Amino acid sequence: MKVIEVKTGMKIPWNARRTLTLLILLSSVLTICNGQDYGTPTEDGAGGGEPPPEMAHCNGIFMSYSFGSREREYPHVKNVTAQSWAFKASAMIVNAGKEELTGWQMFIGFRHKELIVSATGASPMEGDFPLDASNGTTFVGSPNTDLKTSIVTAGDFTQISTNIEITGTLFGVAKGATPMPRTLKLVNDGWECPAAKRKGGNMNVCCKRNPKFKVKTGPKTKFAPRRHGDLNIVYDVLQSFASNYLAQVIIDNENPIGRLDRWNLTWEWTRGEIINTMRGAYTYKRDPSECLYSKAGQYYKDLDFSQVMNCQKKPAISDLPPERKDDEVTGKLPFCCKNGTLLPPLMDPSKSRSMFQLQVFKLPPDLNRTALYPPQHWKIDGVLNPQYKCGPPVRVDPSQFPDSSGLPAVTYAISSWQVVCNITKPKAQASRCCVSFSAFYNNSAIPCNTCACGCNDIDTTTCNADRNPLLLPPDALLVPFDNRTLKAKAWAKQNHMPIPKKLPCPDNCGVSINWHLNTDYRDGWTARLTVFNWRDFAFEDWFVAVEMGKAGPGYENVYSFNGTRVPPNNRTVMFQGLRDMNYLVGQVNGTNPLRDPPVPGKQQSVISFKKKNIKGLNIPGGDGFPTKLFFNGEECALPKHFPKKSSGHRRSISVLMSLVLAMAATFALMMD
Repeated sequence: MKVIEVKTGMKIPWNARRTLTLLILLSSVLTICNGQDYGTPTEDGAGGGEPPPEMAHCNGIFMSYSFGSREREYPHVKNVTAQSWAFKASAMIVNAGKEELTGWQMFIGFRHKELIVSATGASPMEGDFPLDASNGTTFVGSPNTDLKTSIVTAGDFTQISTNIEITGTLFGVAKGATPMPRTLKLVNDGWECPAAKRKGGNMNVCCKRNPKFKVKTGPKTKFAPRRHGDLNIVYDVLQSFASNYLAQVIIDNENPIGRLDRWNLTWEWTRGEIINTMRGAYTYKRDPSECLYSKAGQYYKDLDFSQVMNCQKKPAISDLPPERKDDEVTGKLPFCCKNGTLLPPLMDPSKSRSMFQLQVFKLPPDLNRTALYPPQHWKIDGVLNPQYKCGPPVRVDPSQFPDSSGLPAVTYAISSWQVVCNITKPKAQASRCCVSFSAFYNNSAIPCNTCACGCNDIDTTTCNADRNPLLLPPDALLVPFDNRTLKAKAWAKQNHMPIPKKLPCPDNCGVSINWHLNTDYRDGWTARLTVFNWRDFAFEDWFVAVEMGKAGPGYENVYSFNGTRVPPNNRTVMFQGLRDMNYLVGQVNGTNPLRDPPVPGKQQSVISFKKKNIKGLNIPGGDGFPTKLFFNGEECALPKHFPKKSSGHRRSISVLMSLVLAMAATFALMMD
């Protein structure tokens, strides 16, 4: 046997030396593993790996952002600002303090036109993926919404932290540069964050409680406080069993001029759930074969899937029609069965809420009563209504309901989540209604903008989608766009205006509204509002909301509609039809369809305003025209210009021309 000799004089066999070396190495490994275990990242983002050393000096909420990598995307272009890059990054939030953080909200100030495609462990408050994060975005925990302290969890990193793996696209960064966010901060009330420290592709910040912050008085909540939005949705679990639960969804319209017609609600099941039955609503698709070949079909082998409501991962849900209200199986539920109509509370509080219930079947490993997870990625839309962006479901204190026995008692839901949806401003050429302007001092009307509601469905090779619309005689606003060409050309020729070879494209809007400045005198002024419905169906309980800016407080009266000031600033006025005039009928054929153009449905009224106590009003200069106008909650596209007041015009002719539209509209109303 080969031996080695050491200076101590003791001889150690070679095999024994190898054994001793192995023991020493094993001992060192065990020593290294004996430190605090911060866990490994899980599917929900909890336990985000080893924390950075900077966290050791933080006594509060520690947050970090680390840029991972980026790859050039197709198409490859020479313009640096137009080149897109696929990037990966990670963010971490850790509660390193003594106070539990409920409903954490982490803002990352992206600044390179980032488009977030996915994020694990969190959801953006602004909406669903892919998300435009050019101006930054706020992440909230999903499903880990709260961060406990190390003290109460014995240092369990999975309960005190969340790791977010971000994937997306960015633009305009030169090759070799490291694209980092502008800011990183905690936006929860009562917390202060200094400027984030940056080193290379990493940045971090430690946020602490503001000792001067006064907590708002109100009931103390165990979970995140309920928030306010344009549309509030609450997902309540009313009954829970091992393999299924009964949920109730309540949709409240809280915007004074917001509205939904024939609402369509979608979400995404993330744990294989299926909808067995529903009351107060229904799904568009009911396919038993889809259920049989799903994971639910493999688990629920004895279930009759021909009776199951829906097995889609992303079901589309709608309200029931009124005739199903008293149905013993699908109806008999308060606030249901209104054909998906959600009116503003200012119009009718009883019609500003919708409700439905559903029985949800779960799959392993969630087969216990407390394994409750709400659906994610909520979306809601309507017909000619504003566009909504919904945030993620946030756990809130259980909802309260009157006891069904009639006794003066309160019943609580088992669990509750809130989804807040807010109205977004329509993008250019993406509105669903438009406005035209005209005035008593100008012979021409300014029609709706070219492609105001988009030009995706027409052949733009035959028209110019980028040219401003041609000025029109007022009576041309009463006929469809296809019948205006001859009038527009004749009017341009008569008034010595150029006629382009390629005429502008139409506005393509189903509803248009004309705002005509009628009179302007020393003490007040008047306008005439005309609503045109170019669609083939009617609008029930229609309304128009007009924001008048400086002139708004001077609103006096409306003569053929009901008018209501919208609080709190009273600069916006809501107009709706009188009793028996709340229907805006659809477009119909002319008297002689072979000769006469189609006739739109229409409603019209004169509106009066006072000038008292309002200084500096310039009615022709713009104060006499709306700054915003809404039809059924949808913000309509306004013209880019106001009618000009020419010093050389002849007033008698202008007044005569301003009456043309009123007379024609009145005649058309009489013919309806």
